[in-house]
Amino acid sequence: MTDQKGVTVWFTGLSGAGKTTVAKKIEELLEKENFRVERLDGDIVRTYLTRDLGFSREDRDENIYRNSFVAFLLTRNGVITLCSFISPYRKARKKARKLIGNFIEVYVNAPLEVCRDRDIKGLYARAVAGEIPQFTGITDPYEHPVNPEIELRTDRETVEESAAKVISYLKDHSFIQLKL
Repeated sequence: MTDQKGVTVWFTGLSGAGKTTVAKKIEELLEKENFRVERLDGDIVRTYLTRDLGFSREDRDENIYRNSFVAFLLTRNGVITLCSFISPYRKARKKARKLIGNFIEVYVNAPLEVCRDRDIKGLYARAVAGEIPQFTGITDPYEHPVNPEIELRTDRETVEESAAKVISYLKDHSFIQLKL
């Protein structure tokens, strides 16, 4: 087993910014090196852990709280935890950071126009048409991070370049040791 410390890498950004895509690439790279890694993704978790929640501010905060607790448990047990959640509110992300401890905030920054162009599910079009209330970036705010540890510009970087930034941060801050 490779030497590693538990840490949560928290990807935040608009729908379609590339949070899941980058997290999957990092997961793939770390698993090849035999690191213990788990990926918590907003779409998947809402199917199992938080399916009782809607999209009001209170429900979104509760969603982030529940996922933060799972990430805390994994991190405490030496797992690299990759969390991909829009997590639109700074206050909820701040609470997640406080609960988890070893927390790296990654702002997956892509302009709204780029996110809309990437939207294969048509969610942005439905939100603009009024079919989806409280849609982040359209009818509900997204509070971008003020001082994230890492900012990815997925409109300018390849998936591999973005993943390499995160891997480098993990190495530079002694969360992992590897030759990637």
